[in-house]
Amino acid sequence: MPRKRVVVTGCGLMSPLGPDAASTFAAAREGRSGVRRLRSFDPARLPCQIGGEVETAWIEERENPAHRRLGKFSTRGVRMMRVAAAEAAAAARLGELGDRSRIGVALGSHGEHPGVGDLMQLLPHWRPAGGGAWQGSWDFGSFARAGGYDFLGFYRRKVDVATSVLAVALDCQGPAVSICSACAAGAQAVGEAARLIRDGKADAMLAGGCESALSYVGFMGFVLLTALVEKYESPEKASRPFDRKRNGFVMSEGAGALVLEELGHARARRAPILGEVLGYGDSADAFRITDMHPRGAGAVLAMRGALRDAGVEPAQVEYINAHGTSTPKNDSTETLAIKEVFGDHAKRVPVSSNKSMLGHTIGAAGAIEAILTLEGMRRSEILPTINYENRDPKCDLDYVPNETRPAAHRIALSNSFGFGGQNACLCLGRFEDA
Repeated sequence: MPRKRVVVTGCGLMSPLGPDAASTFAAAREGRSGVRRLRSFDPARLPCQIGGEVETAWIEERENPAHRRLGKFSTRGVRMMRVAAAEAAAAARLGELGDRSRIGVALGSHGEHPGVGDLMQLLPHWRPAGGGAWQGSWDFGSFARAGGYDFLGFYRRKVDVATSVLAVALDCQGPAVSICSACAAGAQAVGEAARLIRDGKADAMLAGGCESALSYVGFMGFVLLTALVEKYESPEKASRPFDRKRNGFVMSEGAGALVLEELGHARARRAPILGEVLGYGDSADAFRITDMHPRGAGAVLAMRGALRDAGVEPAQVEYINAHGTSTPKNDSTETLAIKEVFGDHAKRVPVSSNKSMLGHTIGAAGAIEAILTLEGMRRSEILPTINYENRDPKCDLDYVPNETRPAAHRIALSNSFGFGGQNACLCLGRFEDA
């Protein structure tokens, strides 16, 4: 039997560039940056003091009052996911579907780190003992008498909380998939959702990712890894993928949601069709936890897997939305991997990085970038890599420098290569009624 086609019928976004998909794309096509000095905590003594924050007012303005009861279960990242998912569901008219057991949820998310305030409430009740810093016990009696601690904090830090909350908010009773794979999570969620639809396990899936790690505790780990940018003229110019002066990534937050449907199901209810998920590839580097394989072996496997799954030849790809983190190793290694997969065509295919404008939204990145890729195809535009000023001999492809490029294109790849060597690649297409 012919394989089922999976189409996108709704999209929703919250990002440092805007509170929804339309405003985010509009800002990105103008080459604007959403990176600013951090306001969620005081970064004054840290070597990196910037990030891509979503305006809290946007979240508060766009939250559905009917879902306020879910607020106590929701971290900041999940609140953004609720807003993005509601936008996507409204665009797809997901509420019209009667059989809710055939609608699933697949989300990439990592829970949320405890805040400093949470830690300060806990530490006074620790009773140390001799033998080392971690020898001792908790005085539960004094902790319980103190009161004031939010007992649902443990729930909000679970990696599956976003999936659970979204299923309740939108009455999705089908398959529920929670993916925790670092920077690849959002793209993997979209890919796994497409697989479930093709396998006949669901008619529609709400897929995407969310992340909010811009707290002192969440930020500090990446500071200690020296992964974040530490040298920059201004926050807006700090993220510079593929540029010779890149020196680290900019951490950001956001959420992206897509409604995927089987083509026949979408047609039967005359849903809007925004694009198609043609193929999906995933892999593991099986190399080191903190480094990509030096020749991008896992990235090569993921890209080839997506092309094979889509039945697409490398020469048919007309755009690559790169992982492009603005770190010295990632950008040169991704360039090597693209050359390995595309051969001579690598010099002709445009490659750009949305992270130059958005920063790196970690678990949300793959979903956000897939949405921007699809919208670019619909508008016949390729978003730029801003802050590209200094050519690097190790990065010698067409990175669409600084300005949006008018270009009709039908097939694109969107790369997401995660910390720990987890990789995902989506092959996306402009919808054509074959």
